[in-house]
Amino acid sequence: MHDAKVHIKDEFWNDYIELVRRTVIPYQWEALNDRIEDAEPSYSIRNFRIAAGLEEGEFGGWIFQDSDLYKWLEAVAYSLRRHPDPALEQIADEAIDLIGQAQRDDGYLNTYFTIQEPGRAWTNLYEAHELYCAGHLFEAATAYYEATGKRKLLDIACRFADLIDGLFGTKPGQLRAYCGHPEVELALVRLYAATGEERYLKLSQFFIDERGSRPSYYNEEWERRGRKNIWSQGAPNLEVYQSHLPVREQPVAVGHAVRAVYLYTAMADLARLNDDAGLREACERLWANTTGKQMYITGGIGATHLGEAFTFDHDLPNDTVYAETCASIGLIFWARRMLQLEARSEYANVMERALYNNVLGSMAKDGKHFFYVNPLEVWPEASRSNPDRFHVKPVRQKWFGCSCCPPNVARLIGSLDTYIYDVAEDGGSVHVHLFIGSELSFETQGRKIVLTQRSALPWNGRVEFGISLPDVPVGGDAAFELALRIPNWFNAERPTLLVNGERCDYRVDRGYALIERAWRDGDQAAWLLPLQATLVEANPLIRADAGKAAIQRGPLVYCVEEADNGKPLASLSLAGEPRLSEREASGLLGGCVVVEGDGKVTEDAGWEEELPYRPFGKRQRAVRFKAVPYYLWGNREPGEMNVWLRHSSY
Repeated sequence: MHDAKVHIKDEFWNDYIELVRRTVIPYQWEALNDRIEDAEPSYSIRNFRIAAGLEEGEFGGWIFQDSDLYKWLEAVAYSLRRHPDPALEQIADEAIDLIGQAQRDDGYLNTYFTIQEPGRAWTNLYEAHELYCAGHLFEAATAYYEATGKRKLLDIACRFADLIDGLFGTKPGQLRAYCGHPEVELALVRLYAATGEERYLKLSQFFIDERGSRPSYYNEEWERRGRKNIWSQGAPNLEVYQSHLPVREQPVAVGHAVRAVYLYTAMADLARLNDDAGLREACERLWANTTGKQMYITGGIGATHLGEAFTFDHDLPNDTVYAETCASIGLIFWARRMLQLEARSEYANVMERALYNNVLGSMAKDGKHFFYVNPLEVWPEASRSNPDRFHVKPVRQKWFGCSCCPPNVARLIGSLDTYIYDVAEDGGSVHVHLFIGSELSFETQGRKIVLTQRSALPWNGRVEFGISLPDVPVGGDAAFELALRIPNWFNAERPTLLVNGERCDYRVDRGYALIERAWRDGDQAAWLLPLQATLVEANPLIRADAGKAAIQRGPLVYCVEEADNGKPLASLSLAGEPRLSEREASGLLGGCVVVEGDGKVTEDAGWEEELPYRPFGKRQRAVRFKAVPYYLWGNREPGEMNVWLRHSSY
């Protein structure tokens, strides 16, 4: 991509960026230091202090606990890049000093094996997450170096990467192995981009190529360990860990959803950088399966809590769903890389869907409570009393023992500016993937161009673009192509394009409207996107949604909550003609657009308390229901929630 600069200036997203800076980052620092009352302890900083020899004690938390600190540092880096903060930078520098103190002389860095199992490093690649943690270190290091220019964390990361490069590979004495949880592969690509060290790119390619080879390294390793595991039972489950086949041969998405999309992200990176047709074909095949047959309307992926995994095509239950926050974030990572391979609107559409619904919905408006699992149907009593639904929480939690998701949300929102545009190497075209108010600066033919985007999404569909040519003489122009995504919001109406107030036709290529023009200073373009509440139905093969409809308005999926509609929500259905209407509700949930419609609820009058069944009869009364954006659910009193509603037309 062209070396462009982006600065977000958006009323909706600036609130979230500032929430991350002012609340989420400080709150998560307190959590990492185990200072949040009534929250599960993190142990993260404590583990590093023990590993550094600064205090004594046992390792605490999950085996991959180091990664939470690394993701936090990455989020800090993005915040500092946008908003310098000497006090925050000092805290981060001190955390980096602590990490350096915990690193061994040979470059090895992992608090679990330093504290809990010294001498056992690299003996359980299947479960132990050593390379996964290393990957998050590499990502944090590159982000912090790019934001501050400071090399300390980058040097720590490179020392560890050099050690790994010497240990893994095809040479005699090296381990022909790979991590049970992909992450290091995509991180090595970022480390390569920051340092120019090609060994890191080749190491990433090795891990990808080796995965799924026969005989299985995981099976051999398991035998060497005396068939002992940390937490899993029995022989390695190769499908859950995406190592059942070489990656180029895998036909569908299987196994642990986060592992899968982190793996696919690295595959897309390498397909682009190495012009690898086989990897690209695999990415396109897996993308089609993941998003076409195994994705929720909210952009969530992973249907079961058993293994936090995909199950099979069209199996998308709403009430026992998993849809882990990290999985949707990984899906966004992958979509971004697919866009760099080829600008197709389907990738940006999924990126937008996951961002505005599953990811945003995972964090409370206060920035201090989070969902790990993102359901589409909630019955609080079932969450409390049914073991099959214990994982589905009706309220967001302060923190988790396994708290991979909260810092992941922070680093994604902090880096959102990198997801909006792609500029061709020569500056001759600009693709607009997301409609987020921002300023883009780039060069074409030696001339600086400033493209200003003004957007009122997700509430209003008018998006405006202003062109500034500071280096072009008065009366001059600059030619470049502006490619605007045509969203898939289930509206039949085609977007309208205005240039300097006049309606213009446009050519469509791969889901983008192309505007080829010699632009003058002060030119204006308006992209008018149809934005109205629409009923959406699911593929008949998605059995959980049979006879039901969901509501979507622009990028936002809507839901009904008990707070507005009473309970049980299962008795609420849409009328044959629901007559959907929209209105602004400035005092509700910080301000939003609510959707209202005609529905029916089952009358409960006449039921005897001890009578579970009776002869069927249509005993319904008409109601006017209210739906709110899914990302805002659960910010009031705990209660029921539904995305999909029964429709009387079925």
